[in-house]
Amino acid sequence: MTLLIKKVNRIAAADNFIYLVNSIKDLNKSKLSQAEQDYIRKQVKKHEKDLVSINRLNQWIFVHVVNKKRPDYKRTEELRKAGSKLHGWLNNHKIDSATLIDFTGNGSQILAFVEGIGLSSYQFIKYKKDKKKELFSLKELKISAHAIRKEEAENLNIILDAVFKCRDMVNEPLSALNAEKLAATVKEMGSASGARVEVMGKKKIESLKMGGLLAVNKGSIDPPTFTIMEWKPIEPVNDKPYVLVGKGVVYDTGGLNIKTGSYMENMKCDMAGAATMASALYAIARLRLNVHVIALLPATDNRPDGNAYVSGDIITMHSGLTVEVINTDAEGRMILADALSYAKKYDPKLVIDAATLTGSALRAIGKYGIVAMQEDALRPMSKLKEAGEEVYERIAEFPFWEEYDELIKSNVADIKNIGGVDAGMITAGRFLQRFTDYPF
Repeated sequence: MTLLIKKVNRIAAADNFIYLVNSIKDLNKSKLSQAEQDYIRKQVKKHEKDLVSINRLNQWIFVHVVNKKRPDYKRTEELRKAGSKLHGWLNNHKIDSATLIDFTGNGSQILAFVEGIGLSSYQFIKYKKDKKKELFSLKELKISAHAIRKEEAENLNIILDAVFKCRDMVNEPLSALNAEKLAATVKEMGSASGARVEVMGKKKIESLKMGGLLAVNKGSIDPPTFTIMEWKPIEPVNDKPYVLVGKGVVYDTGGLNIKTGSYMENMKCDMAGAATMASALYAIARLRLNVHVIALLPATDNRPDGNAYVSGDIITMHSGLTVEVINTDAEGRMILADALSYAKKYDPKLVIDAATLTGSALRAIGKYGIVAMQEDALRPMSKLKEAGEEVYERIAEFPFWEEYDELIKSNVADIKNIGGVDAGMITAGRFLQRFTDYPF
C-alpha cells in the first residue's frame, strides 16, 4: 500500500488543500480569498459542479460540496465516488501530498470520502516493465477534522491494506498463485497479523476423506490445500466461533464440462471467496477485534485431464453424503461442502460462506449487489444487510425454501451437484445446506 492516511492537528500552509463542505458558506471559515470563493460559488451554482479545483501555480485547492438532499447511505456512496474522482485529479496533477480540511463535522462522511480516495489508490503493476511510470503520485493524505479520531484513520489504513491484499490475490495469475501458493500467502498474512494459520496438504486431506475437494483436484498437476486461519483473543465476546468459509478455486476451466474461451479468461479470479475470507480475518486480527473467528479455505484448480472427475461420477464427501456429479463446472460447491462439513467440529455460532459460485446470481440481479440466503440465521442476515447498505455492498436475500431440494434429488446418490435451469443460485445454496447443522 503506497498511500498513507493520517490524522493531523497542524496544517502545513504549503500543502495542497481539499475542503469538504456542506455548503459554499462554509468556505467563509477557510483562508480562501473572496475571489476564489466567488469562483467556486459560480462553478457550483451555475455549472452544477460538486467538485471544483483552483490552481495557485505552486499549490492546488480542491473543494467538494456534499449533497445533503440524498439519504445517508446514498450520500456516503456518492462521497466515495467523489473521493475516487478526486484521486484521479490528484494523480493527473502529479500531487504527492494533500491535506483534507473538514467543515461538515460529520465523521462518517469524512471517512467515506477518504475511503474513496484510498480505495482508488490501488494498483496491480508488479508485472509492468516500467513500474515507476505507472505508479500513482499521491503518497500522503492528511486529515484535519475534529470529527475524526487518530485511531479511525489508522483503522482505515488497516482495512485498505486488507482489501488490497484481497485484490492482489484475485489479480495474480495461476502461474503465480496455485493452491499451495495461495496457502503460503495466507500463512504470510497470518504472520503479519498475529492470526494462527495451519495448512493441510493432500495426504491430510485424503485422511479426512474430503471427497469433494479431492475429486475436483483429480485433473490437476498441483496438489490441493485446506487452510485454517484463526484469530482467538484471550476473552472473546463470543463463546462459540464465527466461521468464514471461502471458495479457493485458483483457476476454473470447467473441467471436462469445459468453458468456452470468453468465459474462461477471468477464471483466475474464481478464488475470490477464499481471498475475501482470508483478508477479512487478516483485518479482524490487525484491528485486534475481541471476537473469535476461524476461516476455512479449501483450494485447488479445476482442469480437464485423463484422470479428471467426470459427469456421472458418484463422490463420497467428508460428511459421508454421496453426490452425483452432473456437471464438473459446478465444482465450487463440491469443495465448499467439505469445508462446511469440517466446520461442524467447531460447534460454530454462525458460518458464512462466500464464493464466486454461479453465474445464476449475475443473471438474477446483475452486478449491483450480492445474492445471499440463510438458514436459521435471520438476525445475522438482517445485520449483514444493514451493514451492506451502509457501505453500499447491498445484499439481495433470496428465498431458501426446502421445496427447492426437489431440484437436486438424485436417483443414484444422496444428492446431485446441480439442478436444472431454474433457481440456480438457490439450488446451489440448498446443496451446501445439506452439509451444515448450524446457523448458516
